[in-house]
Amino acid sequence: MKKAGIILPIAIVAIITILSSLFVVDEREHVLVLQFGQVRQEINTPGLNFKLPFIQEVVRYDSRILGLQTRPLEVTPLDDRRLEVDAFLRWRIADARQFREAVGQEGIAGAQRRMESILNAAIREVLGSVPSSAVLSEERTSLMNLIRAQARQRALAIGIDVVDVRLTRTDLPRENLEATFARMRAEREREAADERARGNEAAQRVRALADRTVVELVSASRREAEIIRGEADAERNRVYAEAFNLDPEFFAFTRSLQSYERALRGENAAMVLRPDSEFFTFLRSAGINQGILDEARDAAERVAEEPDLIQRRVPESDPSEPDAVRELEAIIGN
Repeated sequence: MKKAGIILPIAIVAIITILSSLFVVDEREHVLVLQFGQVRQEINTPGLNFKLPFIQEVVRYDSRILGLQTRPLEVTPLDDRRLEVDAFLRWRIADARQFREAVGQEGIAGAQRRMESILNAAIREVLGSVPSSAVLSEERTSLMNLIRAQARQRALAIGIDVVDVRLTRTDLPRENLEATFARMRAEREREAADERARGNEAAQRVRALADRTVVELVSASRREAEIIRGEADAERNRVYAEAFNLDPEFFAFTRSLQSYERALRGENAAMVLRPDSEFFTFLRSAGINQGILDEARDAAERVAEEPDLIQRRVPESDPSEPDAVRELEAIIGN
């Protein structure tokens, strides 16, 4: 019994010692074996490993790619237009021993803080050397590559490899947005006013050209019309003159007949004239009998006394009258 009481504690201690000296390395981990705070062994291959119990300790780090989302960072490009930038970083531990020496016991949390400061410094340096228009253009990819290269160079000093850097958001600060929008509106309004002014100028030129063309065409047309009218009047006067020179009496008679035809149309209700008026010269000289003249005189007196009695009245043809008079009466009757 005494022997069994001694063996059992020894066996338990041996089992605990063996178990504490064994550890398993996962394929997703970097493992460091520390002795009194100093790195004695770095293990990157998965499998079962041994360490000195109670003296050495095992520190595990994730070997996968990790992500870091930075807080909004304000940068000032070359054109002094401040920008707020958010970035996303992908990183992993490249050298676990160097990583341990750099961050100590802070581990991944301490590395995240260190990487954020490294990334912010790289962003300020790269974006501060270009205008803001380059950040918002196709050059954005090349700028992100430059930031990644600078961050990787600085991160290798602490055993970290930077895989990728992305600028997720690039905006103006909130206090500058309203002023920027106001400036953009003013620029657009100025451009619109310039376009309207140029349009009005072009329209004015077109209207002036059209008005000048109209004036020129109307003037030319009127000039041609006056020339044609003058030529026609001259031709008419020439014909009248030739006709008058051929037979002045017949010309005067013909002109009187034309006057009778125009004056004694069907729409004229009546004419109030003295029978001995010059208008009837050729009627009297053609042999109109005295009875017709007396009847015309009486009708004129009645019309003068009673205007309501005005009506169109043409005397009937008398066979005893000359043919010229009957022809004139026929024209008046029609």
